[in-house]
Amino acid sequence: MTSESALVPYSIEKQIHLVRGQKVLLDADLAALYCVKVKALNQAVKRNEERFPRISSFSSRRKRTRL
Repeated sequence: MTSESALVPYSIEKQIHLVRGQKVLLDADLAALYCVKVKALNQAVKRNEERFPRISSFSSRRKRTRL
């Protein structure tokens, strides 16, 4: 294990926010973790909704909220 890989869990923990008692990782942070654009990540989630548990994502827009 290199010193760089030892820092990864800490940096991920810093990106997790507590919103209404739920741990939340923002799509921008998740996209950065996977080295993809936010738009590409959101499109992948939309196209593959059956792969993501219903409680795993939500949108702050009124148009679409899944809890």
